Amino acid sequence: MNDQISPARPIETIQGVFTVPLHVIEDERGRFMETFRREWLPAMNWDRIQTNRSDSRAGVLRGLHYHFHQIDYWTLVNGSIRVGLADLRHNSPTCGAALTLDLDLNNPTGLFIPSGVAHGFYALTDCTLMYLVNNYYDGGRDELGVAWDDPDLGLDWGLDSPPVLSGRDQNNPRLRDISPSLRP
Repeated sequence: MNDQISPARPIETIQGVFTVPLHVIEDERGRFMETFRREWLPAMNWDRIQTNRSDSRAGVLRGLHYHFHQIDYWTLVNGSIRVGLADLRHNSPTCGAALTLDLDLNNPTGLFIPSGVAHGFYALTDCTLMYLVNNYYDGGRDELGVAWDDPDLGLDWGLDSPPVLSGRDQNNPRLRDISPSLRP
């Protein structure tokens, strides 16, 4: 087993978002990598009750989604993605902050996303993303969205052509059109 502790590193732009550098052990048989340890995020005592897998083709953009009652911890298993994050929490000192960051297998990283931070990703290549969550999927009450290209968020996706979006994500509203009762 990998005894190296990978402490979480805060992303200063958005309070509560952390990256976790992951250590890879590689030899002639292949690769081994621990993707999560509770002690890596000691201040984040949260129960993980569901694991999800998302497979996407290059050019797909998923999101932006946000939750009132769900924390996500992402680990990229295959490919490369550009992650978009926007702090929608009205009580956060970084409310309104947004950023993009790239995840790929050359620099394996876990990503901790707290409730109230809108998140999505653009598949730069075919990719597989695994993520742990602390609540069961509840599409009816805690699966909300905001437009990925909302100019008020100002996310720089660096796209040369329009992304492939689900019907749901095509219809996500701009932040200014979301009722205050539906904002974290």
